[in-house]
Amino acid sequence: MTKIMIVEDSEDIRKLLCDHLEKYGYETVAATDFTSILEMFLQEKPDLILLDINLPAYDGYYWCRQIRQHSTCPIIFISARSGEMDQVMAIENGGDDYIEKPFSYEVVLAKIKGQIRRAFGEYAVKQGEKVIEFEGVQLFVERFELRCRDEKLELSKKESKLLEVLLERGEKVTSRDRLMEKTWETDTFIDENTLNVYITRIRKKLRSMDVPFSVESVRGEGYQLRAKS
Repeated sequence: MTKIMIVEDSEDIRKLLCDHLEKYGYETVAATDFTSILEMFLQEKPDLILLDINLPAYDGYYWCRQIRQHSTCPIIFISARSGEMDQVMAIENGGDDYIEKPFSYEVVLAKIKGQIRRAFGEYAVKQGEKVIEFEGVQLFVERFELRCRDEKLELSKKESKLLEVLLERGEKVTSRDRLMEKTWETDTFIDENTLNVYITRIRKKLRSMDVPFSVESVRGEGYQLRAKS
């Protein structure tokens, strides 16, 4: 079931949006703590976000930028602001669409369907989009997203880059130096413990999806993917 995260500080609008979307078969989660939007996003892993601009503490532009550091999940701004510059800022800060208040719930529904179709449906894989597959598991590189059967998992940028290198090599051993060079793309010294932390995170996420392979350490060499028997 498609999950929609609603970030709207008006309780009335929030409830109406939840009721309307659930009526059409969507699962909804609504923010009530507007100081921890990113934490909620990472925990809930929604398929799409409806995001107001005028929020307590930090505005919607801020939260959109924070989320974009972790995900390419579709974000639709909903706001009473009707100026062209507001819409420009919404797009420049990482939004995918913009709806002005007061709005028609049918328009909201149509725009959600369009974004979901582009992100996950028939238009999901755009020409030139890089997708790496290993043992039936797909990594959508530009989206930082891993898919296995009917499950999908959001990755951080670094996690996605590490997996990209490992998946491209498959069961060939990849050295620690190569992983750090390709992932951090810098001549600055990177502590090997940092790589260890990210490998541990990736292993945990792969286990949560029950993928048909594991990331194995090769003593003195690096890492390799190993298909499960």
